[in-house]
Amino acid sequence: MTTRPLKFWQGVNQALHQEMERDEKVVLVGEDVGGPGGPYGVTRNLRATFGPDRVRDTPISEATIAGLGIGAAAVGLRPVVELMFFDFCMLAMDQIVNQAAKYRYFTGRPLPLTIRTMSGSGGSYGAQHCQSFEAWFGAVPGLTVVMPSNARDAKGLLKSAIRSDDPTLVIETFGLLTARRDTPVDEDFLVPLGVAETRRAGDDVTVVATGRMVDRSLEAAERAAADGVSVEVIDPRTIAPLDRAAIVESVSRTGRLVVVQEAPAPFSVAAEVCALAVEECFDRLRAAPVRLCAEFANVPTPQELVEARVPGVDAIHAALLKVNA
Repeated sequence: MTTRPLKFWQGVNQALHQEMERDEKVVLVGEDVGGPGGPYGVTRNLRATFGPDRVRDTPISEATIAGLGIGAAAVGLRPVVELMFFDFCMLAMDQIVNQAAKYRYFTGRPLPLTIRTMSGSGGSYGAQHCQSFEAWFGAVPGLTVVMPSNARDAKGLLKSAIRSDDPTLVIETFGLLTARRDTPVDEDFLVPLGVAETRRAGDDVTVVATGRMVDRSLEAAERAAADGVSVEVIDPRTIAPLDRAAIVESVSRTGRLVVVQEAPAPFSVAAEVCALAVEECFDRLRAAPVRLCAEFANVPTPQELVEARVPGVDAIHAALLKVNA
């Protein structure tokens, strides 16, 4: 399969372009998705290629945007809705949680809706523009929630989401937008929903990391290898449904677990993964599972404080050595 290095945002853009070319029912709506291609240029050139009927700018009304997407999906289109910041999904909670997620349950019919949003503290936007709420939506029956950590998965997961017949929330990450990874250019390349990827094999400690924390965990694992600690790094890729089997298999072998995420620890994906390890691997655990997460505090505005609140490579490395001691 032919690959070339793409930035994360280019993987998203290529996925949208290919799916809109493949299926005329795929439409894109959101604030500023035409013209400039959104605040980060992720959707650039799509309106020029597919026209204003299929790439529509909307007013600043997240509830309306989500409702438009639900209605469009209900009548046979495959809308991709962009909600500019993850925080803004709060304004569309009724549409996402009470309407989209329950549509198949209520009607018995599919709802092929994809919602794209931006999460994490890779940009200095403060307490209302870069929070991480993936666990909120992962707890909603009827929603698929994906969180790619690189350009390859950003492309493959988004394409799978668009082709899915159920509502899917795709969480993109600020701090990864310009990160590169070799990515298949094939229009039929897909990353399956609900399947984790083992990014590094190891025998002593299992790390489960999400989003921007995957690359940091891989770097920390390299350091730990020099200290004689063999670390396995698992990227769930899909938050809901979580690939429980992959995590249980790894933790059962290593006996140790560290979970790294950009969201705070309470009531989080990290908490769920640790609970899974205790429930399914208790008799094989050699140490208590560790959650390495953001500080439980509002996101500050200065970038240096933003970075100080989330796990860095040094902290992850130290946790790997400690849990293996």
